[in-house]
Amino acid sequence: MSNGASLSFGSNLNAGVETRLSDQIGRYLDLATSQAKLTAANMANIDTPGYRTVGMDFESEMRTAMAGVDQGQSPGPVHVHFMDGLIARPDGNNVSMDREGLNLAEAQLKFRTGVALLREEYQRVMNAIHADK
Repeated sequence: MSNGASLSFGSNLNAGVETRLSDQIGRYLDLATSQAKLTAANMANIDTPGYRTVGMDFESEMRTAMAGVDQGQSPGPVHVHFMDGLIARPDGNNVSMDREGLNLAEAQLKFRTGVALLREEYQRVMNAIHADK
């Protein structure tokens, strides 16, 4: 296939079309999912004494993921760190439900955007495949 696309056939015999862009979008979706999971963990621990909010640097992780796609590497683990500068309650917990709610909304928006982009990429590839017919 042209444009760097490849076809792969899974055990369910459905053809999967992969392009460099679809791989990049896949990594973007993985990172959006990781961000949502971290946010959910923070929200779940809002009443845990001493719990410190965790997060990730989405932009830095995205740059690393894109470099991995370019080099043909498998996705690596997300680098999670404690979020500094947040106000802690007397029990030592620094989770803010308002902050986490915003983070979750952002992660959901990123995920929806990624899904829409992936649909468009697959449609573009399918149009190219069917252009000769």
